[in-house]
Amino acid sequence: MSEHRIEPRIEVQPTPEALATAVAGELLSRLADLQAAGRVPQIALTGGTIADAVHREIARLSPESGVDWGAVVVWFGDERFVAPDSPDRNAGQARAAFLDAVGASRVYEIPATDAAATVEDAAAAYAELIRAHGSGAFDVVMLGIGPDGHVASLFPGLPGVTVTDAIAIGVHDSPKPPPERVSLTLECLNRADAIWFLASGESKADAVARALAAEGSVGETPARGVVGRPPSDTPSVPTHPTAPHPDPNDTPTEITWWLDPQAAAEL
Repeated sequence: MSEHRIEPRIEVQPTPEALATAVAGELLSRLADLQAAGRVPQIALTGGTIADAVHREIARLSPESGVDWGAVVVWFGDERFVAPDSPDRNAGQARAAFLDAVGASRVYEIPATDAAATVEDAAAAYAELIRAHGSGAFDVVMLGIGPDGHVASLFPGLPGVTVTDAIAIGVHDSPKPPPERVSLTLECLNRADAIWFLASGESKADAVARALAAEGSVGETPARGVVGRPPSDTPSVPTHPTAPHPDPNDTPTEITWWLDPQAAAEL
């Protein structure tokens, strides 16, 4: 695991509602700028309460944004390995909150139990989708953080935190139900132009503080492993055959923590 660290930007909004509006507005602005420059943006979504609020704000603000959602490629950082119609699925929640409403058509879901026999099969299939349809780096990765410091479905003490030779992995024995999940790896999540952490509420304050502390263990607080693209003097071309495509951009990743006062209380 790389030990480089990029100084993050901390954005504290006065309320969860203001936080959701700010994130949605910034995402839409960024997508519009990328499309104006002739790019096809690629983003990775997260689940959770604050993410759902952000998604609903995206739906509300999209009509005036100029974003063509039919030309945005949408991925998911992790997913519960459950039936396709389960309310636990991040993809289903995102579709209900905004993807269907805005006309997003290039949405790549992590396979559900009807399309893969095991979480390992689902992870392998999703990795192939990223190899086939990814651009080498996400334009924006959005991540929640759990009170235990987990991100995506990479939990403290589980082996997924240390994986460096895969795009996506199967997760067993998740401490949060359901127990079986699929997650992008830290290596894959770090291949991004911008990484945005979303955290709201006092239950997240300790994890946010641990993630941003000068010292700490990725094994104990997996969010610490989301450090972005290595500095430009470090080769970004992957050295193993199962990595995503080589990253075309060697500029440092922009890392932003979007917080409300309760989540920022211990900083």
